[in-house]
Amino acid sequence: MEGLDLEVLRKAQSWHHSGRQAVLVTVVRTWGSSPRPPGSLLVLRDDGHAVGSVSGGCIEDDLIDRIVNKEGLPTKPQLVQYGVGAEEARRFGLPCGGRMELVLEPIAAASRLDELIEHLQNGRLVERTLTLASGAVTLIECRQGKELAFDGNTLKQLFGPQYRLLLIGAGQLAQQLARVALALGFAVTVCDPRTEYSEEWNEAGTTLTRDMPDDVVIAMKPDSRTAVIALTHDPKLDDLALMEALKTPAFYVAALGSRRNNSARRKRLLEFGVTQAQADFMSGPAGLDIGSRTPSEIAVSIAAELVARKNGIQAGTPVQRKPQTLQFASDEAPACG
Repeated sequence: MEGLDLEVLRKAQSWHHSGRQAVLVTVVRTWGSSPRPPGSLLVLRDDGHAVGSVSGGCIEDDLIDRIVNKEGLPTKPQLVQYGVGAEEARRFGLPCGGRMELVLEPIAAASRLDELIEHLQNGRLVERTLTLASGAVTLIECRQGKELAFDGNTLKQLFGPQYRLLLIGAGQLAQQLARVALALGFAVTVCDPRTEYSEEWNEAGTTLTRDMPDDVVIAMKPDSRTAVIALTHDPKLDDLALMEALKTPAFYVAALGSRRNNSARRKRLLEFGVTQAQADFMSGPAGLDIGSRTPSEIAVSIAAELVARKNGIQAGTPVQRKPQTLQFASDEAPACG
């Protein structure tokens, strides 16, 4: 789940508890070009205050005008469309015939936001189902599923805990990459047992640990919303983290270094119980080939590949190989969707 989406849910929860009326707006379908993808969230209060985004601003302005000056808040879930005609598409800034459908859901106790946020805070993946005709909401804990499905009456949306990033090493590159990752909504943990680096770490919003990298990876229990990146250039530290991370469902595992060094690294990892498929899954050298030189540029390169892997797409030219997917079985929760 994106950090902004969780902020929207928490704000909706807060307004409801304070006695204010509000509506949760979800982008459920788009055609052509659209400013925001399906699943994007916005919460609107009865006085027009808003958190989140479903467009570049014009649709938000129209929704606020509807609620404050014209129709008021809806009393039950409803479906609205924008950009059906060319004139309306131009009016709301939807390019090239873009069209959007939004579900407007009034926030109430039946919305079950308290339970949903509690699940997310406990690191659970949850499918939330809203039936428009009745306003009923169900929550099912699961291990995988579609991000969003909508059939005109039933809206199913997958909500999960915040994406996590573990950085091995607390040097200058880690500082730059941590800042970018925080802006992207990741919860960032930095591991470095070397006092000369860890004592100088002061990046606000991150968690620092001085434990050994393999112990940290095992304790974190990486899942499909976790990424691990080794940045120390010290095999005694990087390899410890990688040999454990590659055995988990982490969606992105990467290491800094040249092609030659990473080729040698893969051979070493095979000697410590890592399979060939797992070794091949590792991105090394980490990042996309954008000709980066400085720590800031390298951080951008790695962050770009991190986001591409997270979104399941190929973005730009990878340094060495195309992303691959490893399948992990789990019986802790059912698959949804």
